[in-house]
Amino acid sequence: MSTIYNPMTDYNAVIGKKPHIQDFTEIGKYPEKSQKTIIGDNAIIRSHTVIYAGNRIGNNFQTGHGVMIRENNIIGDNVSIGTHSVVERENNIGNNVRIHSNCFIPEFMIIENGAWIGPSTTILNVLHPPCPRFEDCARSVHIKRGAKIGGNVTIGPRITIGENSLIGMGSVVTKDIPDNVLAYGNPARVICKIDEMKCEAGYFEQPYQWLD
Repeated sequence: MSTIYNPMTDYNAVIGKKPHIQDFTEIGKYPEKSQKTIIGDNAIIRSHTVIYAGNRIGNNFQTGHGVMIRENNIIGDNVSIGTHSVVERENNIGNNVRIHSNCFIPEFMIIENGAWIGPSTTILNVLHPPCPRFEDCARSVHIKRGAKIGGNVTIGPRITIGENSLIGMGSVVTKDIPDNVLAYGNPARVICKIDEMKCEAGYFEQPYQWLD
């Protein structure tokens, strides 16, 4: 049974038109003295989601069950964050981003438009934890436009994933990945260019041709 959002009594938040907010959610309550969270139209926020204060979230936002989003993130339109994923504070997440279930997104990341992050991906952002210069050192991980991260991938600190590149499942990324390539392995290495890949299922001449 869904909860009907009541802007007068329920949340320290401003939520747009036609929200669908399920039971046992908390929006905008932490930390104290933060600004209200603002969420655009047509949000679907599933049960046991916790969204802290100070977030700025666009239209058509969706969460799975049990999502946790810390404070002061900027999140674009048409973003989906899957069940039991954690998004830490002060990230900048673009439009049309998909973050699947059981992912960990640390602080201070840049995730550009159209990025796709597969389930159980873990991203790390500090070289030597715990570090007294964490606030400076951790501002380092960047996933560029249209990049796709397979399931169970680990991405280390100070890594940039290039535009449209694909990281194969189970990879451990320890160095920057250039634009428009397939990379996988432990440690991940470049295998080929995206336009050299083949669709093994035979449905398309090559993967991602439907994006052109």
